[in-house]
Amino acid sequence: MNGPDLPAWAAWIVVALALTGAGFSLTGALGLIRLKTFYERVHAPTLGATLGAFLILAGSMLLLSLVEGHLVLRDVLIGLFITLTTPVTMLLLARAAAHRDRTEKKPNAPPEP
Repeated sequence: MNGPDLPAWAAWIVVALALTGAGFSLTGALGLIRLKTFYERVHAPTLGATLGAFLILAGSMLLLSLVEGHLVLRDVLIGLFITLTTPVTMLLLARAAAHRDRTEKKPNAPPEP
């Protein structure tokens, strides 16, 4: 594939952002596997996925902006949706699990707020 020439400095920055973002996402996924309880597991993927996605999106915006020759901001919408949905989903899942654990009177249930 013969695409536009990308400056070496930009290619290195895009690669660094993408690999760092992938590393954070991998760390979150490993936290999901490694941590023991649901309440521990719910945080690692949320934080890892959000930060990882932001770094990958930053690399994507830089690459597309340089290739297309103007500022490309359409990836900001993806970041906005991730920022809004991921923490809200985590909060709803944690509250549902806490309610279930309190209802079933489990000894490790979080205290009532």
